[in-house]
Order: sequence, then structure tokens, then C-alpha cells
Amino acid sequence: MIQVHAAAQRISRRTWPSRAWVQLGHPERGGRPATGEHWSNGQNAELADFLRTRRARLTPAEAGLPAGIGARRVPGLRREEVAQLAGVSADYYTRLEQGRHPNVSEAVLDAVARALRLDVDERAHLFDLARTRTRTARPQGGRPQPVQRVRSEVHRMLDVLNSVSPAFVANHRGDVLAANQLAKALITDWEALPYRERSFARFVLFDPAARELYRNWHEVAEIVVANLRLEAGRHPDDALLNELIGEAVVRVPEFSTWWDSHRVAQCAHGTQHFHHPVVGELTLNHETLALPADPDQTICIYTAEPGTASAQALALLASWSAPDAVRSDSASQAARPGTAIHPE
Repeated sequence: MIQVHAAAQRISRRTWPSRAWVQLGHPERGGRPATGEHWSNGQNAELADFLRTRRARLTPAEAGLPAGIGARRVPGLRREEVAQLAGVSADYYTRLEQGRHPNVSEAVLDAVARALRLDVDERAHLFDLARTRTRTARPQGGRPQPVQRVRSEVHRMLDVLNSVSPAFVANHRGDVLAANQLAKALITDWEALPYRERSFARFVLFDPAARELYRNWHEVAEIVVANLRLEAGRHPDDALLNELIGEAVVRVPEFSTWWDSHRVAQCAHGTQHFHHPVVGELTLNHETLALPADPDQTICIYTAEPGTASAQALALLASWSAPDAVRSDSASQAARPGTAIHPE
């Protein structure tokens, strides 16, 4: 706990989810807020820092404004320039960015989002932070979160995909709720882990094997952190999510820099490069699809470009990991660390 406090203090209080300080028993907060005021102040700071970082990355030329006269003391746009672009007074925007405006209309937020050229995820995050500011903190240790179940139809879909595509179902924290055999062979066997560790985010950030598995680990991990920040805005009262973030502060050296950037993004799609201990090099595309009947569940599916060495390697991995497969001596040898089967 002391180690968590020391690491957390190295991060600006304004960039830390206020609820997480409570979960960690931060000494400056007395370990527990007495009222919703602490929560509101923390979210004011979150909103203020998010706006400042977005303003700093945008130049006058990119915003269609003249550069102005004289040197700029800060990078990016000035507050009055954002106010001009958003059609509000400079004083109004200043109070908003300083967290001193209690109620902001959606019209103003939409105008600010356009002025700062926020993308879809950033705009959603801005609205999440603004909505949360008006809420009162819930008492700590309220009702336990319900156990999430994956429907039998989704399990069948995972089984159907198993021969061609690794796939798994996860919630907003990255907890893996179900996975097919090929996904477990490609990434890790979550079912063999303690319940608390069955998480894609935890695997990527905390497991040393992930740094060996992903050739572009920094890119994958940074997206995971950006998604955690996005979900922290949507689920500010999630104790398990805040616990995960607090643990990452201590265990992941790069985490503080990534978190302080205020980058937000969904793990929607992308390309991942693997160095697999059994089949060697693979380059796979992944798509994350929402399950409309299960609002807090998404399915992540990996595919390989047809006719490529990666497609051959993935097919070989599917054959090797099949429950009824009879593995050759070479396959058994490849399963040992440091060896790999490579497709012809």
C-alpha cells in the first residue's frame, strides 16, 4: 500500500481518477470522501486537464486562425482562441477549463469539441466527464457488482470461429469473460489463471510474457491505457477499474506518461504483430464488435490476410491447439520456450 501511495504521488492529482485515490486510501484524501464534494472536485480537475491537453496539441494554423503577434508562452491555442472558435466568451471558457463552471450545456460542449477538433472517442469522453461532474459520489463499498454471464449463443459463436479466428469476449475493464481455444493458444489461457487475473488489460500491462508475445507491445499497451482512461470517464464509480489503474501506476514504468497524455481511444480495430512461441511470426488484424443484447460485452476477433505466411501460421496454431489434435514430436518440441514451428 505504501508503494502504491508513493507511485501515485508522482502523478499529478489532476490527472488521476478521483475515485481511485479513495480506493487506494490516499493520505491527502483521508482514505474516504465525506461527501460528494471530493468527487465533484476531482472530476472538475479531470475535465480541466483534458481540455488543456487537447488545446495544447492544436496550432492556430490547424484551427484556421492567424498565428498572432509575439511569442507564445504555451504550446497550442490560447484560451481566448478556443473561446472564439466555440462562440463563447473568454471568461466562460476559462472558468470551464479551470473547473469552475458547475453546469455546462450540451450545445457548449459540442461547440468546444468542434473547436478542439476532437475525434469521436474524445468527444464522448468530454461529455462523460461533464456529465459526471454533477453527480454525487456513491457510498464506498456499495452493492457488489453482478457477475457477468456470456450467453450460450455467444459461446457457440466462439466455437464456430475456433477453427479460423481467435476470439474472446470482454467487458469494459478488459476482463475476459469467454474465449475460444485458438484465442487462448494465441495469447494466454485465461481460464488457467486466478479469477482476478483473467483480463486482457492485465495480461498486456503486467505479464512479462506479453512484452515477448507482442512485437509492437508499446503500441498495444498504449491503446489499452487509452481505453482504460476512456472507460474511467464512463464508469467513474467502478472500484475494480480504479484498482487496476492504481496497480498499473506501481507496476508499469510507462503507464504514468501514457495516462498523463489524456489520450482516449477504443480498442476498436488495428494490427498486432506477434512473436508466438509455437508458430513464430504472425501479423493479425483485430476487430472489436459490440454485442447489442449485452451492453457491457464486446467480442474481439483476430484474422490473417488470406494467402500469407501469417494465415498459414494461424492455421497451424489452430491445428496444434485443437482439443483432439495428435501433436507430432516437432509440435511438442515447439511448445517449449525458445522454439517455434514455422510454416513452409
